[in-house]
Amino acid sequence: MGRVNDPNTPSGRDAGLDDPLAAFAALRTEEGRALLDEVRDVDPAQELAAATRLRREHPAPLVSAALAQARLRQRAAAKFGAEDAALMFFTPNGVEQATRTSVAAYRAERFKALGVRTLADLCCGIGGDAIALARAGVSVLAVDRDPLTCAVARANAEALGLAELIEVREADVTDVDTSAHDAVFVDPARRSAKRGRIFDPEAYSPPLSWAVEAALKAPHAALKIAPGIPHEAVPAEAEAEWISDGGDVKEAVLWFGTGAPASHRATLLPGGASLWTSLATMPPDPEVRSVGRYLYEPDGAVIRAHLVARVAEEVAGGLIDETIAYVTSDEHHRTAYATAYEITDRLPFNVKKLKALLREREVGILTVKKRGSAVEPEELRRKVKPQGRNAATVFLTRVAGAPTMLVGHPAP
Repeated sequence: MGRVNDPNTPSGRDAGLDDPLAAFAALRTEEGRALLDEVRDVDPAQELAAATRLRREHPAPLVSAALAQARLRQRAAAKFGAEDAALMFFTPNGVEQATRTSVAAYRAERFKALGVRTLADLCCGIGGDAIALARAGVSVLAVDRDPLTCAVARANAEALGLAELIEVREADVTDVDTSAHDAVFVDPARRSAKRGRIFDPEAYSPPLSWAVEAALKAPHAALKIAPGIPHEAVPAEAEAEWISDGGDVKEAVLWFGTGAPASHRATLLPGGASLWTSLATMPPDPEVRSVGRYLYEPDGAVIRAHLVARVAEEVAGGLIDETIAYVTSDEHHRTAYATAYEITDRLPFNVKKLKALLREREVGILTVKKRGSAVEPEELRRKVKPQGRNAATVFLTRVAGAPTMLVGHPAP
């Protein structure tokens, strides 16, 4: 097995590998690949012992890089799937900020449906979106200014057999000419090493205003943004889409060139149900009414898109409180955009009364949800000490302004 450096002296074995780019390059050598295979299934509890053993045969920085990569691959399996993650390479920021495969694949199919065949992926990161686009048949120019990130993105394209469709370029995205491409996708950095998560769209890197300007120059474009973006920051030319996956809101996207400006969309994955409304025809807020037999919990993407009124229309219901996104109705209606619960009890907030009710019902499996309450679910669960063979769901919320507990179970 070939060595990365001269193994005859410690300094020769380790020379240069403290540089992240050199260490990454070493992982892709014959020795590095064999080492990655060896550490793939190392138990975290045994990592120190494994590192000590492996450093007798391999440069210490290479062993550290391989073990770190193995941990990143394990973390990445949740986003990319175990099969792809085992072949790909990652950085800590790359795993944290990369688009989940299900979301990237959905977006790639939207681009494909628009007739996009070539796309400039600006701020491409480790290549999650570029991979999904290439798998949809789109030729991608993937751009990032960080040398290590570009090296990782290039390695991922090669590892997954997509190098012919993905060109990775190290450059400042603001200097890239995208005029030859059918579409532009921009995923600005929304985290800072010093400040953490960035909430001001103009503090993104690059700023949202620059990304919008780039989008308006292209036939089609999409800008990935934080789900909590203020609605007033959304440009009138954009279709704003909020996407959830498995009930968790993952991101928001500003689309340009879809033929649906000034509109909101909520898309729920993995099923792909999509609720759309033009801002001009946005229904007014539902009326507040008394709690009926059923409570509907709208998906987070629906709430972020301000489309709760559409759910209320579907289930012939109203709000339990003008500030709370719970919809209530007297009848059970099927809807893809909310989870229905049958309500059995309504109590003013009182832990002792709830504890007595749960004991009477022999509730041992208790799901606690809250909206408009300062009480933490785990705190309530500790206080009521549920015991028994039955299950129930309690909602800590407000009804017509009053702190209230609603008890029920998922509707059949």
